[in-house]
Parts: sequence; C-alpha cells; structure tokens
Amino acid sequence: MTLKVSALAATPATLIDTARSVDTPEGCRISLRVAGPVSRARAWLIDFMIRLAVYVTVAQILVFFHKIGGGVLMIMLFGLEWLYPALFEAWRGATPGKQLCKLRVLHDDGTPISVGASFIRNTVRALDFLPLFYAVGIVTMFVARDYKRLGDLAAGTVVVYCDEPAPLKPDSSSEIEPPPVPLTIPEQRAVIEYTLRAGQLTAERAAELALLATPLTAGLRADRASERLLRIGRFLMGKR
Repeated sequence: MTLKVSALAATPATLIDTARSVDTPEGCRISLRVAGPVSRARAWLIDFMIRLAVYVTVAQILVFFHKIGGGVLMIMLFGLEWLYPALFEAWRGATPGKQLCKLRVLHDDGTPISVGASFIRNTVRALDFLPLFYAVGIVTMFVARDYKRLGDLAAGTVVVYCDEPAPLKPDSSSEIEPPPVPLTIPEQRAVIEYTLRAGQLTAERAAELALLATPLTAGLRADRASERLLRIGRFLMGKR
C-alpha cells in the first residue's frame, strides 16, 4: 500500500491569491497559503529581538571573563545567528518568531522540513543577506515563485501560514482488529492517517480508498473494506 504526497503546479500568474493546492495521501486536496515578505519580515524581527536579548544578557556576564569571555561570546554569536533558526526549523518546523506569526517551513510537496533542508536554507542566508539587509533575498522573493529566497530555492522549501486544522468527526466505535499481515512503519502511518481523516471524506470516497489497501481489504465489498480498515487503524492507535 503506497500513498504519496505530491505538489500541484501553480498557475504562473501574479501572486494575488497565494494559495497552493496539495494532494494528501488520502486523495483530498488541501490548500497551503504561501507567506509573503511582510509576514516573514515580522517573524524575522521577533527572532532578531529574541537573539539580541539573549546576546545582551549573556554578554553582561561574560564581560568579566575578559579574553575567555570574548571567545565564548563569539561562539555564542555564531550559534544564535546560524544554529538558532536551523535547529528550531528542523525540530518544530518554525522558529519562535515564525510560530508567533503562525508560519511554518515545509518542503515543496507539503511534507515537514528535514534536518538537511533546514541547514541548507539557513546556510544560504549568507548569500541572501548580500550586499546588506537581505537585499538579494528580498529581490529574489519578489521574482521567484511562492516568495522564495535563495535559501528556499536551494533547499526546496516554502514558508506557509500554519492554519488550525479542521476538527475531525468523533469516532464513537470501539471495535478493533489487528492487521492480518505485518505492516511496515510507513504502511501503519498510512492506515492511521486514513482512520483519522475518514470522517472528512464521503462514504464513497472512503470506501474507494479502503479498497486500495490490499491485502488488508482484499476480497471485501467497498463498505466492509472501509469498516475493516478503520478497525485496524484503531488497533494501531492503541485503542482497546
């Protein structure tokens, strides 16, 4: 059972509506709203103030350690400037500033950003900053699709608004069933994802997708296939 997330090509038009459509593993189409320069600049300013506050506070302590303190201060400055955004984005998909502005960094296909992509996009910030105050990055954002700076183009990432997820319909059933065959981790995730999102689909679409989950639903009618996949999903989620 193989399910993939693929990004749809956007219309090459002026970015008035910044929504981008992405197909979920269940075949549903969701909309990601690309963040523009103003919201991203606001997030950057918040992160800058956080880093500045940390730097000033620690500097007032390290000043008493003379040369050693100066060396530690330079290392800390490097960490705040380069590791701060890379680690936060790799860990949570957003820096504190982006989180406060409800922004998130994703891969172009809508999947969470990886550690490698996070370090690439933040390393290339050195070029985006040239010649001063992110001039290259700002110009690139207005020229490139989806308001991407050079770091985003190199890493294959995009910054989007992180809206609250739609509430799911409650699942009142308690019936469970273990999978009849061993499932890999990606297959288990796919079944769990189906179980969580089935309430948002029409009965016909849910049944159609369930029939694709062979051999879990092989030989079953469409309605029975959906019910069985839900029972297996509840089992995998630990419901007893």
